[in-house]
Parts: sequence; C-alpha cells; structure tokens
Amino acid sequence: MTRIQVLKFGGTSVTTPDSRARAATIVGEVMDRGVTPVVVVSAMGRQGDPYATDTLLKLVETDADVKPDTDRDVDLLLMCGEVISAVTFAHVLHTQGRRAQVFTGAQAGVITDGRHRDAKILRVEPKAVREALAQGLIPVVAGFQGATVDGEITTLGRGGSDTTAAALGAALEAEEVVIYTDVDGILTADPRIVAEARILERVDYDETFQLAHAGARVVHPRAVEIARQFNVPLRVKSTFSNHPGTLIAYRADTLDVWQSRQSDRVVTGVTHLTGLAQVRVEAPDASGPEFDHALFRSLAERGISVDLINVFPDRKVFCVMGGDAGAARTVLAAMGVSFSILEHLAKVSIVGSAIHGLPGVMAHVTGALASIGVRILATADSTLTISCLLAEDDVVAAVRALHSEFHLGETAA
Repeated sequence: MTRIQVLKFGGTSVTTPDSRARAATIVGEVMDRGVTPVVVVSAMGRQGDPYATDTLLKLVETDADVKPDTDRDVDLLLMCGEVISAVTFAHVLHTQGRRAQVFTGAQAGVITDGRHRDAKILRVEPKAVREALAQGLIPVVAGFQGATVDGEITTLGRGGSDTTAAALGAALEAEEVVIYTDVDGILTADPRIVAEARILERVDYDETFQLAHAGARVVHPRAVEIARQFNVPLRVKSTFSNHPGTLIAYRADTLDVWQSRQSDRVVTGVTHLTGLAQVRVEAPDASGPEFDHALFRSLAERGISVDLINVFPDRKVFCVMGGDAGAARTVLAAMGVSFSILEHLAKVSIVGSAIHGLPGVMAHVTGALASIGVRILATADSTLTISCLLAEDDVVAAVRALHSEFHLGETAA
C-alpha cells in the first residue's frame, strides 16, 4: 500500500529562492524515505510581498469606501497567488531532478459550496491527483481554493491552505499531513509574550481546535476539524529547522477505560485574541424571547459573529470583533434599543482536556489575575476552555501570569 504524506508549505516557506529550495529539499527527503509526497502551497509571503494574498487584495480594495463589484471577481484574483506559488515551486522541484505536476484546487478535485471568499469544502475527488501519483509525479496543489459543482472558482478564507491540505489528506488516506511554517510547533503560549513558552510534543485534536479558535494562529481550526473527523494525524513543524514539531492526534493517554484522568497536565496552553468589543443591549420592558431572536438574527444577517454571550431578561451582553463594532451600532440603532459598546478588549483563554469537572481551576485563574490586579469583564467556559474578557492593555501580564500559574514552562517529569 502506498504511503502518502501531504506536505503543506506556508507563505514564509515559499517566499524566497532559498526558502523554496529548502522546502523542495524536504520533499526530496520524504521521497527518499519511501513515502509519496503530495504538496500544497500557500501564496508566497505576507502582506507587502508581490504575490501575497493581501497584496493582491489591495489591487481592488484601494479605498475603504470603494469595494469590488462582486466577491466572485475577487476570488478569481485571489486564486492567482497560490497558482503562481504552485508553478514556481514545481519549477524548483524540476531543477532538483524531481518530476512534478501543478494543480489548481479545482483540478485537484476540491469541491466547495458557493460562498465566495469563505467557502466550505463539501468533498474532495482527487482522481487527477491519484493519476499523477501513479505516473510517479509529485502533485503540487494550489491551496486556499476550490470550485463549486458548476465550476465557479471559490476561495476558502484565512488559513484556507491548511484546510486544503487536511481535506486532501483525508481523501487520499494519507498517513500524516505536515504543516510546514516558520515556527517549530505549537507552543504553550505566544513566545513573543512568554519567553518560557515551550513546544508541545503532542496535542489532542480538540485541544488544538480550541487553541486555534481562541487566538493561536499556527493551524486553522477547519483543518483540525477535518483531520479529527477522518482521524488523519497532523504535524506542525518548521521548514527551517530539524525539530520534530507538534503531533496533533487523539491522546490515548488522556483518559483510561474507567474515565479517570491520566494526563500529566491540566492546562495545555494559554492563548489570546485581541481587537474585541463588548456590546451591552438593554432589553425593552416586557420583551420576551422574540426580542432575543430578533436581536441575534439581525446581527447574523449583517454577517456579525458574536462571542462570550450572556443573555439575561433585562440585558444581552456579547462580544464582536472590533472591526464589526460599527456594523453592530447600525443594527442596534435601527432596532431602536438602548446599548453601549466598550472597545479595545481581548480574550485570554486557558485550554486543556483535563479542565472539565476538575474543582479549583477557576480559582487558579481568578487568583493569578487578581495577584496582578487584572479585572475580568466577562467569562465563558466549555469542556476544554476557560476564557476571560480583559482590557487589551492587560493581555501581556495576564498571559504570563496564567502560564506561570499552571506551570506550563516546565517539562513533564
């Protein structure tokens, strides 16, 4: 049986001739181990680099008040970044004596719904990719894109190349999907904030999903969800070092058959998300559940996502991204309700599979933040997370305090 690995190279891994040569060498090393590679690439570089996605977007979004005519047109533009990257990378493989074939997302069989600029993958039909593999070719697939059943080009939104790689890995029954980036793996916190942050050797799918959803930007949540659904191991590692990185898979050691905790850690990591705004809406007198429905339906119709939601009989409190605060004001003003919006906030979260039902975790959180004088504005929790809403100015101190409180800088004995 053919052993397949899907290797996804992010923008920083394919920006310069040297980085592309390094990535191509990695592909060759995988082949030399007897594993068949399928490559997925992002657009080259980040905003400001000539072919980066944000740079292409600036070509048609030059004025904040003047938007492109249709998102369909924008998708046709944005897909070019990954296509340029794929063709360029295939050329590097050719110069190293490797035979490669380039595929757009559509040619690779990535079928999506019809939502432009944030499409969801419905399925992958990788017949053409399998045919290339049978001919001994290395498929180089443009990430971040696909097409509807009618052939309309779509893009997958931020982090879409990770999603492409995971979906291809599931369709091809790959033994592993490796996300190559410019960091050595998933860390216990942002190393720019916490110098003692360490690389996690192994993380559960659900923990990784929550870390990504709560602000960590190493791998996209959709990619993790697809990998979890199809039980495809993900690995996050650096293109530029030999560190083994972080394996994302089911943690067989987290619970034993009697559902007793066997994990060596309560909290896996601390993450943060800045740029939030808290909205407080005063409910009209004698309003009932119909008001709640009308409020959140109106926000949804404007494409406004809400978080940290608390619904009380007399008021509704929730958060939106700061960029959506203006749209939220418009919606609420049109409803004729009394409201206030507090901006420049952030969400700091602890994530861990052993949090649920364990007494004292919240006490540690509140104690750590109280010790540095940080005020909690709101909280939310799930089976894997506890999130606190804070002033943005308190983020650095809060992340450091929580990282220290749960001893995340220490390696397991």
